Amino acid sequence: MLVSLSIRDVVLVERLDLSFSGGLCVLTGETGAGKSILLDALGLALGARGEKNLVRRDDDKGPQQASVVAEFSVGEKHPAIEILRTHDLDVPEPGESLILRRVLTADGRSRAFVNDQSISIGILRALGEALVEIEGQFASQGLLDVAMH
Repeated sequence: MLVSLSIRDVVLVERLDLSFSGGLCVLTGETGAGKSILLDALGLALGARGEKNLVRRDDDKGPQQASVVAEFSVGEKHPAIEILRTHDLDVPEPGESLILRRVLTADGRSRAFVNDQSISIGILRALGEALVEIEGQFASQGLLDVAMH
């Protein structure tokens, strides 16, 4: 389960810290309220392509870097734990969080981490796919597929 999301310098967001409780969490708001920015930021933490236009620009400070941290609570048998083991990465102790972090620079370069261990974007993407499924508008067809349940 996604426990928290911390966003720094992504598009228009200078700093945002969100906490999520158990159960269904829904992002709603009017057009232009920033829902897509939140999803783009979450996507970065999950291994989506890091476009340099996602980095917030501040003329006073010069080039910026964006960072997103996503904290997850996972059980010992969660598929993400197996991915960590497969790649010889440290597995969190029971009760500890799994923390994905992505840093994107203004020139489009990025670094990825899981629990402060440097990882490739490919591993980050595999972890992201095991942890989160994002359904967009008109994606109901996938929900009908029994393999996705």
